[in-house]
Amino acid sequence: MKNANKVTMGGDPVTIIGEEITVGAQAPDFTVLNSDLGPVTLADAKGKTVIISVVPSIDTSVCAEQTRRFNKEASKLKDTTIYTISVDLPFALGRFCAAEGIDNIQVLSDHKNLDFGMKYGFVIEEHRLLTRGIVIINPEGKVEYVEYVDEVTTHPDYDKALDVAKKISE
Repeated sequence: MKNANKVTMGGDPVTIIGEEITVGAQAPDFTVLNSDLGPVTLADAKGKTVIISVVPSIDTSVCAEQTRRFNKEASKLKDTTIYTISVDLPFALGRFCAAEGIDNIQVLSDHKNLDFGMKYGFVIEEHRLLTRGIVIINPEGKVEYVEYVDEVTTHPDYDKALDVAKKISE
């Protein structure tokens, strides 16, 4: 599936490819890589609320800030796993986490197969990056919240997403 009218990057339209995920859908499993090149799947967090924070590249200020924000918020959420996913190389993600003290969330790479990006509709075709967004999945594996940020260089609605996550885990 392609959508060329949904997202801009620096004001210019980009084409988003993959299957767009919607609220109420069963969340498809996916495989991404951790900083040691080990596989991490959605199934690894079975029975927990899962927040997926999607970023284009950890090397940009907005992506770094988004990752720091969810790392900070993680300690306030019970029975919740937070994945930050980008297509950055696993080694770069590991360096970022070590330098920034990111230790409450898992920062993961979809660079190898774009498995997450294609199954959830976050791939920017022109750049082979992921567009910015948030997906929240309840412990039963259903999607409760989805945000595809309209302009890649802006922040998602953290408060709205965190409110949804808190309600699920109450």
